[in-house]
Amino acid sequence: MTRREIAMANFKNGYNCSQAITLAFADMLPIDETTLLKMASSFGGGMGRLREVCGSVSGMFMITGLLYGYDGPETGQVKADHYARIQELAHKFEEQHGSIVCREMLGLNTKHDIPVPEARTAEYYKKRPCAEIIGDAAEILEQYINEHPIPQ
Repeated sequence: MTRREIAMANFKNGYNCSQAITLAFADMLPIDETTLLKMASSFGGGMGRLREVCGSVSGMFMITGLLYGYDGPETGQVKADHYARIQELAHKFEEQHGSIVCREMLGLNTKHDIPVPEARTAEYYKKRPCAEIIGDAAEILEQYINEHPIPQ
C-alpha cells in the first residue's frame, strides 16, 4: 500500500485526520506509535473541531518537524529554513485545495464546532471529502521526503 492509501485507510478506520497522516509515516519516526497518536489527537476537525487548520496539514507539519526540525532555541537560519519547509508544504496543499483551513475546505459556516464528533457512518464518508484530502496530504509529504534527504 502507498502512504496515501495507508493514511486514507487509517481515517476510514476511525483515526482523526491528523492521526491518519502521522500514523502513515510512523515507521520513519523516532517516536512510538502511542505517543505519536496522542500527540496528533488534538488536531482532528481542524484542531479539536474548531475548524481551523486542517488536521491533515497539522499532521504533515508534525511529521516534518520530527524528521527535519530543530530542537534548540533557534532564532536564525535554522529556524528560517524549517519555516520555509513548512510554508512550502502548506503552499502545495493550498494549490490542490485552495486553503489549509478545515471549515473552508468543507464549506462550513461554523467557525468553532461542537466538540462531539459525528458518527463515522457510510453517509458521513459520502458527504465528507476528508479521506481524499488526507490522501493528498500524505502524497505531498511523501513527495517532499523523497526529494529532500532526511538529516542524520
